[in-house]
Amino acid sequence: MAGSTIGNIFKITTWGESHGKGIGVVIDGCPAGLPLCEEDIQKYLDRRRPGQSSFSTQRQESDSVRILSGTFEGKTTGTPISLMIANEDQRSRDYGDIATYYRPGHADYTYDAKYGFRDYRGGGRSSGRETIGRVAAGAIAAKILAHFGITFLTYSKAIGPVTIDTTRFDAEEIYCNPLYMPDAAAAAEAADYLNRCKAETNSAGGIVECIISGVPAGIGDPVFDKLDANLAKAIFSIGAVKGFEIGDGFAVAQATGLTNNDAFFTDSEGKIEKATNHAGGILGGISDGSAIILRAAFKPTPSIASTQRTVNKSGENIDINIKGRHDPIIVPRAVVVVESMAAITLLDAMLQNTTATMESLEKIYG
Repeated sequence: MAGSTIGNIFKITTWGESHGKGIGVVIDGCPAGLPLCEEDIQKYLDRRRPGQSSFSTQRQESDSVRILSGTFEGKTTGTPISLMIANEDQRSRDYGDIATYYRPGHADYTYDAKYGFRDYRGGGRSSGRETIGRVAAGAIAAKILAHFGITFLTYSKAIGPVTIDTTRFDAEEIYCNPLYMPDAAAAAEAADYLNRCKAETNSAGGIVECIISGVPAGIGDPVFDKLDANLAKAIFSIGAVKGFEIGDGFAVAQATGLTNNDAFFTDSEGKIEKATNHAGGILGGISDGSAIILRAAFKPTPSIASTQRTVNKSGENIDINIKGRHDPIIVPRAVVVVESMAAITLLDAMLQNTTATMESLEKIYG
């Protein structure tokens, strides 16, 4: 199976299946000398760990990370970093019937069409559990970026029909409710909506928004490796993502040049700034020094207990009721996954940028 690696310099390869012995990631290209311990990574993994609320799967996993290689005396050595997280609470028996039919909204049929074989236990590589490796790698990328003053603010912007009110935006509230919404009133309304979905054996989708601050101007390339294009690929590689936006996104289709263009001005210290940020921090595929603002739209969890129509491997039309432990909504646990993929992509672009000019090379090799 190809396609488990992303990145050019900061390169990650995720491995493992939902119901295998473990899951993890190998990170190559991490600079030597970065202070790194398992707690640095665990903080990120705890944000996506299952079973933390009634709105996530009740699969009980500690998701405890082990650093197997790439560090010595508490610092990275420049060699590949291998991270492993054991699977502790898989129940493969819940998926026995799935081997004979194709679940609506899942990758069952397409896996069979491509490989003629699939791991039906929890979806194998197509399971949301694959994102553990991404989050572990993202924790390392974010720590490097933080060293250079680059920070992330990521949260649930909308759940089903409930969208946060920006006049009530409170960043501290994000970690005070299980839905990771920066608006307490919206979080309460969204919780009521999700409880109704659960009562109807249904599920919901939503939107994750990520704001990256402190990114200098000049990161990214203007043709095939546009920063926004690479961010789009990284975010779209997350299972269940069906939409991606930078800045005003699809709203630009209803704008005009006068309303969409961001005017430049020079501030009191002589620094070039923008009066607005409709572009979302990226122009021509290159960062412009403003905050990078991106959004990802997640579809509703396809595994629901309601009766659904499908076909079995013999091509017969059947009705099914999916068993097992599933998230009634993906969005809250996906918040840190979006942040991690954005961090991995941005760090890789910044490392590539060190070879963009002679001046940059002279700073290194002078």
